[in-house]
Amino acid sequence: MDASRPWMFYWTMGGLSFLGKDVTSRKQDLMETVRPLQNPTGGFGGGHGQYSHAAGTYATLLALATVGGLEVVDRKAMWHFFGQVKQSDGGFRMALGAEEDIRGAYCAMTAITLLNLPLELPPDAPAREAGLTTFLDGLGEWVGRCQTYEGGIAGAPTNEAHGAYAFCALACLSIIDAPHKSIPKYLNVESLLRWLTGIQTHPEGGFAGRTNKLVDACYSHWVGGCWALIEQAIAGSNGQTSNLWNREALIRYLLCCGQQQGKKGGMRDKPSTRPDAYHTLYSLAGLSAAMNHYHYDSSAPTTEESGRLTAGFNWTAELPSKEEMQAWKVNKQDLVVPVHPVFVMTMDVVEKTRLQFQKAGF
Repeated sequence: MDASRPWMFYWTMGGLSFLGKDVTSRKQDLMETVRPLQNPTGGFGGGHGQYSHAAGTYATLLALATVGGLEVVDRKAMWHFFGQVKQSDGGFRMALGAEEDIRGAYCAMTAITLLNLPLELPPDAPAREAGLTTFLDGLGEWVGRCQTYEGGIAGAPTNEAHGAYAFCALACLSIIDAPHKSIPKYLNVESLLRWLTGIQTHPEGGFAGRTNKLVDACYSHWVGGCWALIEQAIAGSNGQTSNLWNREALIRYLLCCGQQQGKKGGMRDKPSTRPDAYHTLYSLAGLSAAMNHYHYDSSAPTTEESGRLTAGFNWTAELPSKEEMQAWKVNKQDLVVPVHPVFVMTMDVVEKTRLQFQKAGF
């Protein structure tokens, strides 16, 4: 459990913020808690003395951003850490000597973009020996090789398609460039769309993570969160999207089956299981994906003069209409704050983070 501490921070702070709660009062406590988890070589481990890990680093950064405490991060060391895990085939390892998979690509590009780290590889990055010079070199092609014969996305080439990996792939590509450019460039969108629609379960209305698996509320985000990204990929530069999935069914599943009844509260995998922080955060993110509408500004630049990738910041959110709320049979108290479709934080936290590091250098 020690290695999961960064996730506990993110699931709790993020979950509260998705409900509209101000958690900035936790800033100092969280900064002091994670300070020992940061290694001199860059990145965060799960506990003091543990190796830095891309997933733990991602979770720590999102938790810190939510409370406004990113100043504790050693950005230059972070840059070197991701340089060490960048691979010659374009992907990223999760840690030094660890597995290479799509989570590493998404976690790395999220951190690099939010913190405005240089896209150029550090001089000591091993991938330079293979001729790579930037974090983007070979990345899109590597993500494309993770698409399987089913149409879904695997954690790595030749593995089984999985809903969470589909989100990581789509979000990673949506950081690299505008989704209507990067996603069709590297993925077979028609095949992926067919696979995604096939794992919305009936009659429950939620999502499964893989073919022929049971519904699980956490996939409300991991699969439900794919739709804003893939809808924009299909819409192209005109920005017009259509409903490709059953929002109402997911809302019904989460509110009727995903909630723990009574005073204890929380969200759960499915009835008969217990609520936990993980399922609560990703159920809330899924509710946000289903209830709110997301739009990508295709006219906005995808890079800044500094070279920072800005495609991930070009999103706006629109609350549901009264007519939609009536059709879904939900009240204002059921609504969830719009959650950013790429970075999985509230929209205002993402914007504050963008501004904080807009002109930051080393």
